[in-house]
Amino acid sequence: MLVCPIVGRHLPIFFSFMENKTNLLIRSKTVDSDGRRRFLRYAGFTAVTATTILAACENATMEPSTMGAGARVAADGSIDLGSGDVGILNYAYALEQLEYAFYVRVIATPYAGMNAMERMILTDIRNHEKVHRDFLRAALGGAAIPALNANFGAINFGDRNSVLTTARTFEDLGVSAYNGAGKLLSDGNNLSTAGKIVSVEARHAAVIRELISPFTASFAGDDVVTSDTALDVVNMPGTVLAAAQPFIVERITASNLPTM
Repeated sequence: MLVCPIVGRHLPIFFSFMENKTNLLIRSKTVDSDGRRRFLRYAGFTAVTATTILAACENATMEPSTMGAGARVAADGSIDLGSGDVGILNYAYALEQLEYAFYVRVIATPYAGMNAMERMILTDIRNHEKVHRDFLRAALGGAAIPALNANFGAINFGDRNSVLTTARTFEDLGVSAYNGAGKLLSDGNNLSTAGKIVSVEARHAAVIRELISPFTASFAGDDVVTSDTALDVVNMPGTVLAAAQPFIVERITASNLPTM
């Protein structure tokens, strides 16, 4: 079973300030001309999630043989995610690999004009994605898919708009993926863990949208929160993998995933 006590969902602009005042003041001094007002809107994001999440998933265990078949690599190099809960967790693992690889590149080659606040936020997101990736890999053990290679040829990492709009795409896609996959999990502990991870991904999505369109309602825009239910968008694995595949070198197949 998966056990990973990550925090629940809160949008970043409504977070309470859980970081002590001394550290908050020290960090605020690194913020440039964007001003402390915007910094305080984001401070809760890093204060609530950074330390908690990085320490949350160190002792994950599971029994893959009782929860579906593991990944398979075909002769043509394509990778099947497997079946049952294992397949769904491999699906999540593939997406977390992609997100982590993206943010590693973002921080390694900062776009022109990246300020201290943006670097802080994007670094925290990178660290969160690493925890998610490493947690899923450890929990899956021998049932995990191989390490994937990213294809970021279409992204201009030197351009702020290119980087942040891609980040928005990845984060929105990730939230919708976890939302859609939840009902496909058979083990309640796995479902609980997926819910905790998606709460963190939703924070990422909200803060990226705030960076793109500050002081607007974009963090919970009509394109990601449905007007009839006020809930986040739900996408099933086929839709999500079709959107993610152009960024992954290996071909991912999901023909054995549960469908309901």
